[in-house]
Amino acid sequence: MPQPPKYRFYATLLDCFSDYINSDAIWGKYWGFSKNPPHTPEEFHQKQFQQVIDRINRVPFDSEAADKGTAFNEIIDCMVEHRKSDKVQMECIVEPDVTVRVMGQVDNCDPDERWADVEHIANPKAGKVTGVRARYNNREFVFDIALCRKFADYFNDALTQQFVSAIIPTAYGDVEVYGYIDDLKPLSAHDIKTTGSYSMAKFKSHWQHIVYPYCLLQNGSRILLFEYNVAEIDKYNRWKYFTETYMFNPERDIPRLKAHCEDLIQFIEDNRHLITDKKIFNLQ
Repeated sequence: MPQPPKYRFYATLLDCFSDYINSDAIWGKYWGFSKNPPHTPEEFHQKQFQQVIDRINRVPFDSEAADKGTAFNEIIDCMVEHRKSDKVQMECIVEPDVTVRVMGQVDNCDPDERWADVEHIANPKAGKVTGVRARYNNREFVFDIALCRKFADYFNDALTQQFVSAIIPTAYGDVEVYGYIDDLKPLSAHDIKTTGSYSMAKFKSHWQHIVYPYCLLQNGSRILLFEYNVAEIDKYNRWKYFTETYMFNPERDIPRLKAHCEDLIQFIEDNRHLITDKKIFNLQ
């Protein structure tokens, strides 16, 4: 009878650990040329260390960016599956029946010279859906309907939120790696990302494009193509679409995954006294 795994790692925990390992490079990228950085490299390194510990202990954290991503993912899932959401409040934003045009003079003049003319004009686009308003975790987000439709059309043949897991042997015992694939198509796996600013290969150091194809392969599905489908949305709600594509290479990527898991195990054992949530040890 096979023994249960000694450790359980979800994919984004591996991302968080990578950020800790690469904290000096990350600090240099964002603040290396700043005359007044918000923290020193040592302080940032300690911050990344604490984030790994908090992730392991599943400490709740509040993040507007994460909530925005969750809301957008749920909108796309609902559009693909033609269902209502039970966790995100959604409503369509539609063009009004009339628009209001105001003309007048109110500035740089005497009070008796001020005037205004309000005109109500029939809106030829009345009833047209322009966006989706989503409320999640006491936050409100608005997404352009064209962006939502672009994603929903692309994933119209996909299975959403597919849980996958697999065992990877390491020098310290078996590890179960697992996570949820946002969208699984017949020939590719996908992770949807939202960001305020995108740069090329932004997610290259992430581990979803390694963990998820590995899990699929170990479970008999040879789906090696992985995409990060990225919506860059600025503060004015203007958007651009990007795709990062990776091809899983078992001969190259399985040893990488094994080595990264072993590094994380060493970190965990060195800091075992700080770990309060035993799920990572497969004990809960």
